[in-house]
Amino acid sequence: QVRLVESGGGLVQAGGSLRLSCAASGRTFSNMGWFRQAPGKGRDFVAGISWNGDSTLYGDSMKGRFTIYSDNAKNTVYLQMNSLRFEDTAVYYCAADVMRNGAWRNPSYWGQGTQVTVSS
Repeated sequence: QVRLVESGGGLVQAGGSLRLSCAASGRTFSNMGWFRQAPGKGRDFVAGISWNGDSTLYGDSMKGRFTIYSDNAKNTVYLQMNSLRFEDTAVYYCAADVMRNGAWRNPSYWGQGTQVTVSS
């Protein structure tokens, strides 16, 4: 079965950094990425990266602060989060098939999510 397993979430102070990891198994995908969901809000696109690594996409509030990258040999995607803000607090979900034609799309697979909490 397809599985996406996130790790790396936790508690961090505002201005700090955190790195999330997502290990995929069962299949490979043309692209992978991340969404996030704060309590009482919808699930928003965070970042995506193509399999060949030559294309990335970021949500507006993440640009310049977050970096997505991948290790194809491990079929793993990472999200490096810097300059974290309180409003970045959310459950972060790894996902597969998150981009198409230079824009985000509804993913085909989801991970279980990992909690990121930023203290003010």
